[in-house]
Amino acid sequence: MNVVERFLKYVSFDTQSDENSTSTPSTPKQLLLAEAIKQEMETMGLEEITLDEHAYLMATLPSNTDREAPVIGFIAHLDTSPDMSGANVNPRIVKQYDGCDILLNSEENIVLSPTMFPELNNHIGEDLIVTDGKTLLGADDKAGIAEIMTAIGYLIDHPEIKHGKIRIGFNPDEEIGMGASKFDVPLFGCDWAYTVDGSEVGELEYENFNAASAKITVKGRNVHPGYSKNKMVNAMLLAMKFAAMLPPEQRPEHTEGYEGFFHLTGMKGTVEEASLSYIVRDHDAEKFEARLQLLRDVTGYLNSLYPEAFQLEIKHQYKNMREIVEPQRHIIDLAVKAMELNGITPVIKPIRGGTDGSQLSYKGLPCPNLFAGGLNFHGKYEFVPIQSMEKVVNVIIKIIELNIN
Repeated sequence: MNVVERFLKYVSFDTQSDENSTSTPSTPKQLLLAEAIKQEMETMGLEEITLDEHAYLMATLPSNTDREAPVIGFIAHLDTSPDMSGANVNPRIVKQYDGCDILLNSEENIVLSPTMFPELNNHIGEDLIVTDGKTLLGADDKAGIAEIMTAIGYLIDHPEIKHGKIRIGFNPDEEIGMGASKFDVPLFGCDWAYTVDGSEVGELEYENFNAASAKITVKGRNVHPGYSKNKMVNAMLLAMKFAAMLPPEQRPEHTEGYEGFFHLTGMKGTVEEASLSYIVRDHDAEKFEARLQLLRDVTGYLNSLYPEAFQLEIKHQYKNMREIVEPQRHIIDLAVKAMELNGITPVIKPIRGGTDGSQLSYKGLPCPNLFAGGLNFHGKYEFVPIQSMEKVVNVIIKIIELNIN
């Protein structure tokens, strides 16, 4: 199979993860894709194939040379985002994109437009895989899986390309921040690895956000509205006061580059009780801690006005992997050289999000992130150029080839 055939096969599996689950994988359906890929690995002749009950799938392409080489790995994740359905994905290939609007769904008039998504202009003349406007596509990160598997298949078919031992790993639940939680780094047995989970061609990332989630629970007092004067305390309105006290310019829609944010991801409530769910992000560790302190300060201030009405729960998720990866610059330099030899200009930039590579780096596996080619992740406007996926395959092959030179 080529990279497109693999990708279309993989996106037919619904692997949406569930942030409310306490199990691993968070959804059993992720195991179904893992089992299908395991069968494919066996057919290809890969070795040391393992799939555990938590949907962590690993395999080895053995060395075909007597020359010494570090053991390197390539990692991608099985799950798709909880933000939008990944069931019954119905992809379509737009051949030789002409730069115009792409009608995704005529019934609902859903249009993928370069006016709204100017990155489309970078792919005029290419072949785009798009959605039907009803689901996400799943290029995050089934494109990464397809690219890794295709690169490994190419090396199997071309033994004249000498390489050391290569490990590949596919894990669940990256989208809910739990992808590396049960990843067995000693079993994987690599000197370093690359996640293939980035976006546009050329992206190479070894900095990511420091991350935490925050849940604010607000207790109110419900009284019949006709008799509620000086008695009712509306929890929903108190929750709105909390939200209003966070700086509006520090929301995701107003930030870029190294700028952090507070992102309100969910809210629900009644008069009696309400809640706000946030994710908090910043690349700088001191600024990140200041953001968390602001949440504590706002909670304390509002509790001084409305005693014991507000409860704050903060959960740390991951840290910036820069301090682990940057001292081992050869890992980055190898990927840069592989891109340049494929005519790709490397774009080294911070990840405005998370990556399994962050947790893996702190577990002893330095793990920067390579581009996978998809754009507009987590929604119906997601697309991936076929030519971008092919470039990823070539870069993976070149990294492996250069690793013994």
